[in-house]
Amino acid sequence: MLIKSVHLHGIKSGTVRLAFRRWEKPRVKEGTLLKTFIGLVKVERITLVEEGQITKKDVRDAGFENLEQLLNSLQQNDSGNIYKIALRYHAEDPRIKVREQKTLTDSAYAELKNKLVRLDKNSRQGMWTKKVLLAIQNNPHLRAVEVAQLTGFEKQWLKLNIRKLKNLGLTISHEIGYELSPLGKAFVKKLVREK
Repeated sequence: MLIKSVHLHGIKSGTVRLAFRRWEKPRVKEGTLLKTFIGLVKVERITLVEEGQITKKDVRDAGFENLEQLLNSLQQNDSGNIYKIALRYHAEDPRIKVREQKTLTDSAYAELKNKLVRLDKNSRQGMWTKKVLLAIQNNPHLRAVEVAQLTGFEKQWLKLNIRKLKNLGLTISHEIGYELSPLGKAFVKKLVREK
């Protein structure tokens, strides 16, 4: 479930407590912790609603000025039901602590390298992890489409797989583009030295 940055900031400050989505069926479950750039956001409750049940308070709690604005945000999906999703800021993203490590023991390096080998083996694209890490290291803050052009990988596939690197603490996603985390830099330094 993607949430716009303006609404994420509102969730963190407590001014946004709701989101509305038009889905055939819910795409998240109650209790789910969503990983976002502000940290973990908890899905508290999901309620099926009719358009006429959305109150002015609901509109404000979802970060919109009026009902029309809120309904326009749902127009990407013309079909499906409207769901009201109660959200709250839960905690800092635990990946931040991992990615901020500036040193890497030999055993931690070997463990990370084994995880990347598995990602490469399980991919139809073959050996992609090193290529993508080096592209991001050499071109920080490039958008996915530009990293895709550099590496030859399809943009949507690349975005999904950079997220796997982020989950390992190796990359940082910005509102625009990516960069290696301190851990990612330490890892790539050891990786390049291996040759």
